[in-house]
Amino acid sequence: MSHKFNWEKLQTFTEELFKKAGVNAEDAHVIAESLIEANLRGVDSHGVVRSDIYLRRLEAGMIKTKGEMIVESDGPVTLLDGQNHIGAVVGSKALELIIDSTKKHGTAVVGVKGSNHFGTCGYYLLKAVKENIILMVLSNASQTMPPTGGIRPFIGTNPFSVGIPAGKYQPFILDMATSVVARGKIINAAQKGERIPDTWAIDKDGNPTTDAEAALEGSVLPLGGPKGYAISMFIDILSGVLTGAGFGKYVNNMYENWKEPQNVGHFFIGIDISKFMPVSQFKERIDRYFDEIKSEPTAPDVNEILIPGELEQRATQERKKNGIELPLKVEEELRAWGDKFGVDLSAALIETPQTEKN
Repeated sequence: MSHKFNWEKLQTFTEELFKKAGVNAEDAHVIAESLIEANLRGVDSHGVVRSDIYLRRLEAGMIKTKGEMIVESDGPVTLLDGQNHIGAVVGSKALELIIDSTKKHGTAVVGVKGSNHFGTCGYYLLKAVKENIILMVLSNASQTMPPTGGIRPFIGTNPFSVGIPAGKYQPFILDMATSVVARGKIINAAQKGERIPDTWAIDKDGNPTTDAEAALEGSVLPLGGPKGYAISMFIDILSGVLTGAGFGKYVNNMYENWKEPQNVGHFFIGIDISKFMPVSQFKERIDRYFDEIKSEPTAPDVNEILIPGELEQRATQERKKNGIELPLKVEEELRAWGDKFGVDLSAALIETPQTEKN
């Protein structure tokens, strides 16, 4: 039976785990915040389910917790070497650099090498739009997807994302994998013993499969066939080839490679709205745009046209109110780490009303 957890207490619990694992308090907060943000927005594949692999890699010395990241070049074009720190920490440093540089130059890019899995791109977008910056975030990932026509994983489900601030509306937040679904959703299905649609992945022999375990041994499929494959390649070129990070088969799998760092690459592109027009004018225009989209006639059985990011915002409101539900396997993993470090997961549990006795 799965249980629900208070999001703030679950974040505190997760933060304590990383502190006990040797991460400093500031970085532990960033990691926990990024994981919980994913759960709140309904992206459970990138939420606290990732705590176990992060902690195991920390314990094995595969990720650094000490030492400084290196800004190798600075200006409108910046290159950051994450020095193998935890991805969310590296990503947050890149965010700091892109915000400062964009405000200074009007537009800027930050390339990142030497990073690790950095959670959802949405985590960074939501912070940037509060600064009235349009932000695009790209990242490569270890190989889980074949080139169109192939059967063997070669490129990652490399995410493409954009955040745009609005006025009366929630910001436009597009955060998508270039595969039909993020591989984490297949991991979740495997953990729950659920079957998957046969359009999500192929097995190791190249056959469509509904078996999540077989899919994990095979490859996830590109979104839109050759279009998703080409976009994923483009992201890999900017995030990996251009930055000096790993690319293609040289981005190491955090679940399978216990000898080498992941060397993930990211690419941040920022635009300062105020360099084009007053921010208030832009927000009036974007609100009008959203108003007109939402006023469009709807298809049968459709009640409402949504803006990208709106569903996730509603999920956040619901989960902050009613709690985050965790699969039993994830709960067991977290309890095991809590027992090891002396941190009580039960403190985050939401009590369910007892059934009244007749």
